[in-house]
Amino acid sequence: MVRDAIIIDPRDRDLEAVLRECGVRSSTMPVAGLSTLAHASAKQPEVLILDLRGSSKALASLSALKRQHPSTPIAAVLSSPDPQLLMEAMRAGVNEVLIEPLTAAGVAEVLGRLEPTTSPKAGFGQIFAFVGAKGGVGTTTAAVNVATVLSRVGDQERTLLIDLHVAHGDAAVFLGADPRFSVVDALENTHRFDEAFFKGLVTPTKPGPDLLASSDRALVSATGVEQVKTLLRFASGLYRYIVLDVPRSDAAALDALDGVSKIVIVANQELPTVRSASRIATALRHRYGRDRVKVIVNRHDYRADIGHEDIEKVIEAKIKHAVPSDYRAALQALNKGRPLTMENHNKLAAAYVRLAEDLCGAAPTTNRPTPEPGLFGWLGGKR
Repeated sequence: MVRDAIIIDPRDRDLEAVLRECGVRSSTMPVAGLSTLAHASAKQPEVLILDLRGSSKALASLSALKRQHPSTPIAAVLSSPDPQLLMEAMRAGVNEVLIEPLTAAGVAEVLGRLEPTTSPKAGFGQIFAFVGAKGGVGTTTAAVNVATVLSRVGDQERTLLIDLHVAHGDAAVFLGADPRFSVVDALENTHRFDEAFFKGLVTPTKPGPDLLASSDRALVSATGVEQVKTLLRFASGLYRYIVLDVPRSDAAALDALDGVSKIVIVANQELPTVRSASRIATALRHRYGRDRVKVIVNRHDYRADIGHEDIEKVIEAKIKHAVPSDYRAALQALNKGRPLTMENHNKLAAAYVRLAEDLCGAAPTTNRPTPEPGLFGWLGGKR
């Protein structure tokens, strides 16, 4: 039950009196106080009530608060059910509306709906984030194939693939999907999350995993860390496995991986990529712990100048998974919208199966390639 509320820009004392009848303590704050509540460290009220009977100017100041604290429940008080004002309030992030005349029964009913019954659940699902050390190393290919395998592990476990490229990501193409909604719709509406709403945003796919796809449009404002955290926290309450395709250039996404089980950095045997993998791995280990970060080598070639042992020395970690190169098979799978792991008739598909099973704790140890001597002195910058 709600015990405390903050009223923004109250027109009179009637609302405070009604709240007292409901057993709710209240305090008041001018519209300017919303900027204080929008700070990342600001303690959020159990319920925020905007009094829009005199003026709707508070709505213009609400966006910063909802970006930083998307789960803060907000109600608005209106003199009449003005359709235009109702639409503006909804777009600004208001969850519930109170229409005059205000009664204790009506206010109590609204406050009951604002209690955290539809807020993100405590997650139980495992989250695996894939981050490319460089563009074009096959990060999306790895994420899609691992998600496809996980959707078939055990008794058809529920799996969600989230393409965190807010615009122009390719996961939907790899899965042969045509999504109606996208990750942008989710990030802009975290305050509306409940199971029915969230399931309406995702797209079931024939290969197996549900998909929260990238968008063809960019976010109106930059992605916030709390938005991404809320999305992941809620999704982990609905799905056994969540696989993330994370853009390495999105600071908010990289800063929101606290709840992730494993972070997989995808690299290949090119010098710039290996150096970038080392930098990213160091930063993510410092932030999230060494045990949660692993590096895989995609498109592995035994004959490459940069050997397996060289990469391990540069990234300062063992590489358990080296995925072989098979350009023809990968291209055919992409063009068909059918991930390689749906057939698993080649070494490339088998490597992704082993990686997926290893991540979820069901795999035998993968035989890694024989270390090759090589160019560590060159990679390390020594002459």
